[in-house]
Amino acid sequence: MPGDRKWYVVQTYASYEKRVEADLRQRIAAMNMQDKIFNVLVPTETRVVIKDGKSKEVTRKLYPSYVMVEMILDEQSWYAVRHTPGVTGFIGAGTHPVPLSQEEVDRILTGMKKSGENPRVEFELKPGDTVRVIAEGEMKGFTGPVVEINARKGRVKFKSDVLGGAVLETDYKALEKI
Repeated sequence: MPGDRKWYVVQTYASYEKRVEADLRQRIAAMNMQDKIFNVLVPTETRVVIKDGKSKEVTRKLYPSYVMVEMILDEQSWYAVRHTPGVTGFIGAGTHPVPLSQEEVDRILTGMKKSGENPRVEFELKPGDTVRVIAEGEMKGFTGPVVEINARKGRVKFKSDVLGGAVLETDYKALEKI
């Protein structure tokens, strides 16, 4: 129904998502479309990558080559989005863009928020790798093979060479691979 504010998905050339987002924001302002096109979003997630004993936060696109646009779909708004450089088309049936359901939008937005608050951890470690505790505390200097990795919690269990081979658990930030 015309006049409904909905989210649509636009396909872009590979790796053009951020450029399309910026160009579309400029077009919205230049064409005075703020009353028809409300939001432009490249869905991303935050991850912590652990490599060589160092952690680094990285942002990854959830849907490469796609941009979400919240808009009231009519001829003018369709034209403004469709003719933005880097846009190859709307997702939909034939020439009719199909909006995302509210459940899909909520899932994507909630996932983005959660990844920013509690990023998923990617380890260079795998079970069997030998690690050393580098953080200050009673386990500093302990070494041993990795037994289990809990990426969700950012925790690693390893079998200590000290304490009779006891399995110890610590935060991933406290370890280095040796």
